[in-house]
Amino acid sequence: MNISYRWLQSMAPGLEGTPHELAERLAMLGAPVDEVVDLGADIGDVVIARVDEVRQHPNADRLRICTVDAGGPDRLQVVCGAPNVQAGGLYPFAPIGATLPGGVEIKRAKLRGEESQGMLCSARELGLGRDHGGLMTLNGEFAPGANFRQALGLDDWRLVVDVTPNRGELLSHLGVARELAPRGEDGVELPAFPSDRGHGCPVKPGRREAEAPGIEVAIEGEDGCARYMGAVVRGVTVCPSPEWLATRLRAIGLRPINNVVDATNYVLHELGQPIHAFDLALLRGGRVVVRRATAGETLTTLDGVERALLESDVVIADGERAVALAGVMGGQNSEVSDSTTDLFIEVALFDARAVRKSARRLGLNTDASHRFERGVDPEGQPAALQRVIQLILAVAGGQAEGAVDLVPHPFERRAIGLREERAEKVLGIALTPAEIRDLLEPIGFEVNIKPTPIRVLVPGFRPDVTGEIDLVEEIARRRGYGSFPEQLLPFRPTAVPEHPVIAVERRMRDLFVRWGFLESVTAAFAPESAGSVPLLNPLSAEEGFLRGTLAPGLLRRVEHNLARGVRDVRLFELGTVFFPAPDGGLPREEQRVAAAFTGASRPPHWSGPAPDFDAWDLKGLVEELAMEFPGSRVEASEGRFVIRSAEGNEKGNGRMTAEGEVDAPAWAGPVFVIEATLPARSAGRREVLYQPIPVHPGSERDLALLVPVTTSAAEVDGTIREAAGALLKDVFPFDLYEGKGVPEGTRSVAFRLRFRAPERTLTDAEVDGAVSGVLRALEERHGIRRR
Repeated sequence: MNISYRWLQSMAPGLEGTPHELAERLAMLGAPVDEVVDLGADIGDVVIARVDEVRQHPNADRLRICTVDAGGPDRLQVVCGAPNVQAGGLYPFAPIGATLPGGVEIKRAKLRGEESQGMLCSARELGLGRDHGGLMTLNGEFAPGANFRQALGLDDWRLVVDVTPNRGELLSHLGVARELAPRGEDGVELPAFPSDRGHGCPVKPGRREAEAPGIEVAIEGEDGCARYMGAVVRGVTVCPSPEWLATRLRAIGLRPINNVVDATNYVLHELGQPIHAFDLALLRGGRVVVRRATAGETLTTLDGVERALLESDVVIADGERAVALAGVMGGQNSEVSDSTTDLFIEVALFDARAVRKSARRLGLNTDASHRFERGVDPEGQPAALQRVIQLILAVAGGQAEGAVDLVPHPFERRAIGLREERAEKVLGIALTPAEIRDLLEPIGFEVNIKPTPIRVLVPGFRPDVTGEIDLVEEIARRRGYGSFPEQLLPFRPTAVPEHPVIAVERRMRDLFVRWGFLESVTAAFAPESAGSVPLLNPLSAEEGFLRGTLAPGLLRRVEHNLARGVRDVRLFELGTVFFPAPDGGLPREEQRVAAAFTGASRPPHWSGPAPDFDAWDLKGLVEELAMEFPGSRVEASEGRFVIRSAEGNEKGNGRMTAEGEVDAPAWAGPVFVIEATLPARSAGRREVLYQPIPVHPGSERDLALLVPVTTSAAEVDGTIREAAGALLKDVFPFDLYEGKGVPEGTRSVAFRLRFRAPERTLTDAEVDGAVSGVLRALEERHGIRRR
């Protein structure tokens, strides 16, 4: 939401503070300001100029040569390509030596052989809007040579407020002024308009049907519109807006259109109430009705697009056809133009869900739909109607003949009970009922402190306040979060047990962080090659599926780092993958953990270069990950390290990426990737038991074994441990030999076996007997013989 600092000051006369100070206050009130823009910072050199003469450029069809009066003793020649430049027009002018937004310096130049002594400017070139289709035309009485910034009141700042979806009332200057004004609502007043004629408009109430002067207004159906107000204004003159009004709109980034449309936009941004003006002469049948669209009905909206309507869309129609899509955009068939003299002005309260559904389906996001979707003040329509009529009469003339107010569903404020002890328990401090009242009433709440509990009526513009805890939050927000004491008060831990998955995710994070990895969060969208669940409404054609694996997303992040010269990359992710449901229902979801890494295996050190990650690092990480799966084992299979459960099911694997799988430069190291399904429960903390240092000597035996190449060392290790009995304390391979003297199809692997009894010294007979049992088991199970 763009807020004008000067506009805000005009609405809250007692408001003090610089733009940056107000931004800090808004942030502490829950509405952070993303940016504070000095609108006149880069246009101090710009002046107002009058074009005295326009003639065609002799060497270019699209260029014109203008004679410009910029307030100096001599007229200047300026070459201009804008189609709307006219003799007698007033425009912003950047003389030679001026600097424009973006650091553009104006220099003397020749364009197609003709000298240009400056530049006539558009709104976009001055940073005052997005319009670049022509020069910024100035309306009013201005002296050539006057400073543009001062003459138009552009010594202003724009506050870009980050408004959360539940705080729709902050999408207006009134809502922000209410938050910042020293006395809240009592310190806010609507500024008077220049040339204000001060006439109100009589309003005729009704429930579903009433008649305004010359036109019948009705609401059909039970939902879609909770309130509809319409007024008839005749005898207006549509023309460019006075400069004060155009300046207000430019300050918040809007392009002035004409005085009637600008009046509706002004009140929209002042009060937060969307308003639409129809050309009354273009409404057929003497009738305006709010209804659902009919089958096959179409509407060409103001952006020139013909749109097919559905029966779920709420429209505004005359006696023959739809003329506007309710709460979203008007239609071209009733648009206000320069020839318009009579208006029908709409101020309504449309259903947020209906507006959101129509806007999303048609891909429209307008200022009106943005506000209706977040909730418009259901009590604000009468004030908005009178305000916009007042402004139109001031800038376009005419006469307000009457209005109707249809309310099929009257609004009632929500009443909430607030217990003092509850507020104290949550906030940690005691507040009196009077203090609570003084905090809530300035922002629109009605507080009755006589009954117990305190009774609070919630204003219509705060639909997000639905319960007692919301009122406590408002008290804390208005009192100031920094005003509470910094001390830990007694509390009771929750009785709700932690979900098992949370403990699993925590252990996974601890594991990878311990290895020096950084957590990555990637989008769940993927190309068809990495997903099998198609999206109904994808954000892009390249990522039209839900991912079926985490690894490709992490590898793309590795490529992103390598492309920017980062060689050492360690990333992991905890996320969800998706698989099609066999019955065509909702996709099946599965929680997984994945990691991708490349480069140095440790930080740089003066003692020497760090080695790159290799297969052994991969195996070590996979083995540590496998400890989270009770009873699992790690197997080497076809270039992968596979985690298998006790039942033999694959739970995850680690591998080196294939050649060409990752777009990596020549200087990059090998890239490894791990992915595993998260276990349902955490393996828990492994118990570490104290064991005294043995006092009796142990005994070792070395066995050189002829192991078939198809048998892994892990299988041999497992058989040795099982067959050796309780006296075996440790076993590990210490030598590998392949070559001369070893039968084809085998390799020589040497294992060292350590035996020990805690209470006595072992005899050779005991150790030899255990070794004999091991050798028999190896030969029977694997065909392994001693070398």
